Amino acid sequence: MFRSMYFEDYVLGASRETLGRTITETDIVMHAGQTGDFYPHHMDAEWCKTQEFKQRIAHGTLIFSIGVGMSAGAINPEAFSYGYDKLRFVKPVFIGDTIRVQITIKEKREYPKRAEYGIVAEQVEVYNQHNQLVLVCEHLLLVKKKSD
Repeated sequence: MFRSMYFEDYVLGASRETLGRTITETDIVMHAGQTGDFYPHHMDAEWCKTQEFKQRIAHGTLIFSIGVGMSAGAINPEAFSYGYDKLRFVKPVFIGDTIRVQITIKEKREYPKRAEYGIVAEQVEVYNQHNQLVLVCEHLLLVKKKSD
């Protein structure tokens, strides 16, 4: 689905929330294979029993990737991702946890390199089933302005 939104159409404080998605062992194994990150924190159930969390934890980059995918909705042909800032893995996510994502328009600012575009900053917050914040970052969008 396509939905054109220009820089001027974004409203500070506007937010949206996704449905949930349960993290599975398959997610963790596939992510390890794709990234080469086979650290025991993610892969060795017996070793993890001797550690603080007593169980395997999902890769932070896995939760980031899934969260970003969950937050992608309608395609806006007037905007594209400019990148992510201030990424933090706040709490571990375990096999069987269900995450959801809340996205809030945090800031709008001029883009100094091209006057016909502006930057829209979205606060991306990933929560688990206990409503605990597990990941936070800022998504920057480069958005075309309306022509006069």
